Amino acid sequence: MTIEHTLEGDPRLPEPATVATPSSRAVTDHLRNVLPALASLQREASHLAAWGDELAERMLRGQRLLAAGNGGSAAEAQHLTAELVGRFDGERRPFSAIALHADTSALTAIGNDYGFDELFARQVHGHARAGDVLVLMSTSGRSPNLLRAAEAARDAGAVSWALTGPGPNPLCRAVDDFVTVEALNANVQEAHLIALHGICRAFDAAVARAEGQK
Repeated sequence: MTIEHTLEGDPRLPEPATVATPSSRAVTDHLRNVLPALASLQREASHLAAWGDELAERMLRGQRLLAAGNGGSAAEAQHLTAELVGRFDGERRPFSAIALHADTSALTAIGNDYGFDELFARQVHGHARAGDVLVLMSTSGRSPNLLRAAEAARDAGAVSWALTGPGPNPLCRAVDDFVTVEALNANVQEAHLIALHGICRAFDAAVARAEGQK
């Protein structure tokens, strides 16, 4: 049963005609637009699980994760790195993960000296090593600074993954692997957080399996 079928007719999501005010209608419409985003993610469940497994395998070997995005996607990228350095649900050891937008001194220096398009690429060239993972997040999939970061990852021998909005888009073509969310921009960002949590669940399960075997 799909997400749409599961929530169809849910009394918590009344038909717009029954909504009393324009503001309530706007909220209800927004909530209804979440459903296509969730359905899109549901189709990518095994893909996200595979990312979690591969990320665990790489990080258990001592590789690191780099993450980047702009605006709301920057917040999502930093959420991911926080889950890996800190913890998600259960106790486990920390792993190396860096949000490339979070160092404001580096960001402003690079932006001032090299331009906004080089904000992340310059840091990827500095931080990334062969075998590391770069996660790029974008609702449009068209941000030049993320496209340059993907090129830098290739030069460094790092693997690049993208979470984007509707495809095809330039970022999907620039990275090694991608997951698209077919929804409106705001709902894409909401779905990206759910996707990150799914990756973290798979990651933690894979780490627990690997370390339980030692």
